[in-house]
Amino acid sequence: RAKLWREQGGGFAADQCEAVALYELKDYRGAAVRFEELASAMMEAPKGQRAQTLAQAGQAWLAADEPARARADFDAALALNGEDADLLIDRAEALAGEQRYREAIGDLDRAIALAPRRADAYIYRGSAYRSLGTLDRALADVERGLALEPDAVSGLLERGNIRRLTGNTDGARQDWRRVAQLAPNSAAAAAAKVNLDGVRSGGEGAAKDEKP
Repeated sequence: RAKLWREQGGGFAADQCEAVALYELKDYRGAAVRFEELASAMMEAPKGQRAQTLAQAGQAWLAADEPARARADFDAALALNGEDADLLIDRAEALAGEQRYREAIGDLDRAIALAPRRADAYIYRGSAYRSLGTLDRALADVERGLALEPDAVSGLLERGNIRRLTGNTDGARQDWRRVAQLAPNSAAAAAAKVNLDGVRSGGEGAAKDEKP
């Protein structure tokens, strides 16, 4: 339908509709390329609109597990709109996917300065600190995120991971069970189940993360 609309003169709106449809069909690479092509063709459009389209391309690359390509699109989007907390959080996710955790923390610091009540920014920063082995800061950030959004599934999963690493196995179990209750069919619940099974079997490995 989007292709037909474009043939009938739908313009950028039809192109964007096609890209969104590809994303929903889980053709993430195809969607990302389409969003990038659209952004390149939007040179006369307002900066905010181009930045949004580049952000959609980056999100599609993240879904395709291509963090470096995602980061390139978020870099371009932030060059157009550097004071956008959503873009900074998205780029932090891409940087974390490249294991560039300190740079991710830098973006999350900026995002929190712009939007100090964004629970997800604190949770993501906590995850980055955990990846660096700075568990006290990791737990403090995740606790701040959960204070803002107590039922944040990603925060509960992450706090369980940190609690497990700091020896608080009972607390970890509580968090992972809560994840399973709140979002039983989610990727977070699957990760929580793996962690719970590992604890029951006496495994000492690192806790599993939710795949973004």
